[in-house]
Order: sequence, then C-alpha cells, then structure tokens
Amino acid sequence: MQIGIVAGEASGDFLGAQLMSSLLKRVPTLRFVGIGGPRMQSLGLDSWYPMERLAVRGYVEVIRHYAGLVAMRARLKARLLATGPRLFVGVDAPDFNLALEAGLKRSGVPTIHYVSPSLWAWRGGRIRAMARSVDHVLALFPFEERLYRDAGIAATYVGHPLADSIEPGDWTHWGREQLKLQPGRKIFALLPGSRQSELQYHAKIFVETAQCIVRRFPEAQFLVPLVSRETRILFEAAQYDAQAQDLPITLLFGHAREAIAAADAVLVASGTATLEAALYRKPMVITYRMSPTSWRLISRMRYQPWVGLPNIIAGQFLVPEILQDQATPENLAQALVNVSLDPAIQRNLTERFAGMHELLRRNASERAADVAMPWLQSA
Repeated sequence: MQIGIVAGEASGDFLGAQLMSSLLKRVPTLRFVGIGGPRMQSLGLDSWYPMERLAVRGYVEVIRHYAGLVAMRARLKARLLATGPRLFVGVDAPDFNLALEAGLKRSGVPTIHYVSPSLWAWRGGRIRAMARSVDHVLALFPFEERLYRDAGIAATYVGHPLADSIEPGDWTHWGREQLKLQPGRKIFALLPGSRQSELQYHAKIFVETAQCIVRRFPEAQFLVPLVSRETRILFEAAQYDAQAQDLPITLLFGHAREAIAAADAVLVASGTATLEAALYRKPMVITYRMSPTSWRLISRMRYQPWVGLPNIIAGQFLVPEILQDQATPENLAQALVNVSLDPAIQRNLTERFAGMHELLRRNASERAADVAMPWLQSA
C-alpha cells in the first residue's frame, strides 16, 4: 500500500518522519513516495525530487522560481496518480502542497494537510483553498481546530511533535557535554535558517552580530548549526567577507538541538526553530529579513503583530522580534546580550515556556496516524 507525502524544508522533514514512523508501526508494509529530506528517506521514502527545491520563501523569491515549481508539481501529480496512492499527506509547504492536494482530491485521492497554514496570522482567504484541497487538516496548535471546523473543514488538534520529542527540564548540561564545550564560556546559538534563500539574507548579519558580541564578551563562543553543504558554504562566505575567520564560531552539520540546549541565549530566524528554543527554555531574539518587495507585501497582509511562534502562542511579545530594516547587527547584539544577562527575564521565560510545553505535548504523531488510518483500513 502506497502513501504520497511531500515536505518542503527541514521542519517538515522532521514532522513527516515522525508520522511515517507511527504509521509504519501499524502497517509495516507501507511504501512512501513523494518529496522529503534525510529523515524521511531514512524511513524508506522514495524522494523523487530534492527537498531543497521547495525551500523558497518570500514573494520575489517564489516568483523567480515559479515556472520551475509549477512544472515540477505537474510532473509530481502525474506520477502520483500513475502509481495510485491510497492517501496523500502534504506536510506544511502550503504554497506548493495545496494546489497539488486540490488536483489529487479532484482525482479521488484522499488528502491530509499536516500543519495548518497561518490563516490566523495572514492570508485568511486561503481557507477557501483549504476547503477545495484537503479532506482533513492536522493542526499543531489548539486554537486552529475550531477555526477550520467553523469553516466546515474537518480538523484535529494533534499537538506538536517537537514537544513530544523533548522531555521537560533543563538540557543545558547535556547540550554542552554532547558538543564537548569548555566550561566557563558564554554560549550563543545562531540559527540563520535552513533555506539557502534565508542564508543569503541572514548570514552576513549573523556574523556581524557575533562580532559585536565578542567585543563585549571576548570569551563568548558561537554555535551555528546548518542543514546542508550549500548553507554552510554561504555562511563561510559571509565570514570571509566580514574578515571574521578568527571569530570563535563552531559550524555544525545539523545538531541544532544540541546547540540550542547548550546556549545561554539564541538568535533565531523566525520559524519552527523558535518553538524549539522555547521548548528548551532558552532566552531568544527572533529576527527575519527578506527582499524589500516581499516584506512590503507580507506586512500588508498580517493580522497580528507577532511573527515568532512563542509570541503567537503567548499572544504577546514574550521575546524580542527584530525584523527587516531594524535587524542590524548592533540591535541584534544588544537584545541578545540583554536577554542572556537578565535573571528576571530568564525566570519568566522558563515558567512561560514550561506552560507551552505542557499545552503542546499531546503525542502528536500517534494522533496524526489515528486520523490517517481509516483511509488505509478501507483499502
């Protein structure tokens, strides 16, 4: 029995792999085809295209790659229909997956969309596309389920697999032990994103932020987890351009969890990594930059002032967000130093992040598999 599944970036690869694992425990003969990263491929996914081709963010960037993405989606749809999947699961990547799901649904393939698009944050009109495209939505946050049900779309709040995979507690010692870090140094984790397009906007600023911090804390150490050879090349180029080869930066291939856990504070590009930092109870500064045109368009469609998941869940500016033109190295460095030094901030964040962890810890992958199983059992 075959399931089609498509994930478009590292966080989707994680979610997809967790769901695949839960389904394989129930139906060991399942075969998965589509697009995914190394985690999904390690569980047997036959990935027909590199996942990196979907990892494009921002209107200008998407337009530049639009024709290629449309052509790839058409070929993928044709190949999926030719192989006859019993079910299709689109993991996040709504700009790519919703149109694919709509075509598959019209052809009689049941479709599940795992991770609600941020309709409550911006582009609320997309809920009509969801109704055309999906049979069921798997929502990661509790307030999303009612939004879909009110619109007549079947939805289930499953919780967040990250909250399931991280045990509550203080992981700092574990992270530093795993990475063999010297004691007594102030540790900053820098997470510039998983997409090449994100590194193009973030790498230089993150390097210069580290330069600002090290002038104040010469003993500081910086951990930079990167997901691919291409993103590492971009970051190293930014170091070279800034003449920062001597900075105490350790580039890691993966190991984002260890880096976050080990850190005194985290500078993180907006995305799932912000939630990961919250689950590890870490003070953080959230930032993001994109092309000026993309920023203007997205800013006009935002429904709320927050972009980081910890702030969205909290419904307030729990952690600083320094975005676009305000995201200068000086501003980011000052904010990062502030959150790393203030014990009152750290106590408050620890308490609030613990509450988030409890809210989101729901055995998400098993709940998601529960939703998928009726379509598989009816085969």
